[in-house]
Amino acid sequence: MLRWADQSDAAALGEVFHRAIREGTSPYSEAQRAAWSPRLRAAAFWTKRLAGLETLLEETDGRILGFMSMDAAGYVDLAFILPEVRGTGMFRRLLTGLEDRACGLGIARLWTFASLSAEPAFRSAGFRVIHREEVEMTGQILRRAKMEKPLA
Repeated sequence: MLRWADQSDAAALGEVFHRAIREGTSPYSEAQRAAWSPRLRAAAFWTKRLAGLETLLEETDGRILGFMSMDAAGYVDLAFILPEVRGTGMFRRLLTGLEDRACGLGIARLWTFASLSAEPAFRSAGFRVIHREEVEMTGQILRRAKMEKPLA
């Protein structure tokens, strides 16, 4: 079931974020993954981190399996899915929900900085690469792509 997140979801969203980065297959090394998400952060951190974002999540039997968020300018800030449910179409369902919300708010395009893990999913959903870049996190270099998608 898709629904919009509220503050009571903060801890569970943080767990999805951490597990999505640290578990399962990844094009990033263990050191890069540890730099990106060194530990599971408290609900208070996630409440602050998600403030001002529209966050759509998918849950089954009360368990949050993935989420995606955007800001008022159409920036898709977070897109994370638990490793055990990747490949089930959840990415597309979440993105469709954000696109619908964005169109309703008059946002003309969505854009993101996609990780190497997320880039193929964004590309298959119609996003195109604007440029590639490297960012430093705690001494590790992570590659990513700035991507965008115009909305009809």
